Amino acid sequence: MTDDSHADVLDNYAQVTAELAEAMAEAGRPAGSVRLVAVGKTHPAARMRPLLAAGHRLFGENRVQEAKDKWPELKAQFPDIQLHLIGPLQSNKVREAVALFDVIETVDRPKLAAALAAEIARSGRRLDCFIEVNTGSEPQKAGVLPAEADAFIEDCRGRWGLPIAGLMCIPPLDQDPVPHFQRLAELGRRHGLAALSMGMSADYRLAIKAGATHVRVGTAIFGRR
Repeated sequence: MTDDSHADVLDNYAQVTAELAEAMAEAGRPAGSVRLVAVGKTHPAARMRPLLAAGHRLFGENRVQEAKDKWPELKAQFPDIQLHLIGPLQSNKVREAVALFDVIETVDRPKLAAALAAEIARSGRRLDCFIEVNTGSEPQKAGVLPAEADAFIEDCRGRWGLPIAGLMCIPPLDQDPVPHFQRLAELGRRHGLAALSMGMSADYRLAIKAGATHVRVGTAIFGRR
């Protein structure tokens, strides 16, 4: 049973999933080949429950502390939830992140890669990692620079032994996102990384056409805060 005050979440979710299916078909992609990461940042646990009741299990959060306050109780009730960290991760939060999240999408520097590898080994909890690429080389934004990405991917796999499953990017707001999506897809092909987390509420249809396997949608489902 879901609270009527959160009925908009289900309506929005239905619209987004329908558009995802349409975008996959238009791109000649098989149904189900793109996964929806429902981004709950700044929204309370009560806003997550309608989606959980509807069977959705893949969610994203930007901050470790917010996720720590929100998700343990939900995960206890729905053990098959898969939670992605999609915001920057500080090295001093690595232990908490590895305990709570199932996928870290924002590996972007050697210090963090080394800390994650050490904590995964210490805890025995294996979780997939994505490397965040700053495709627009924006100085204010997290992510490894494109010129350094090949070497960093190789180091993450070889030097630190991280379980790298894919790549992630957030294109510049003031640019056409398509070349950035294409750049990430090409980098993934070069390294045999099939998972590509790219595309958000405003541009996920374009990301799907460019090869996204995960799209991160928050505002279009949960609204603004």
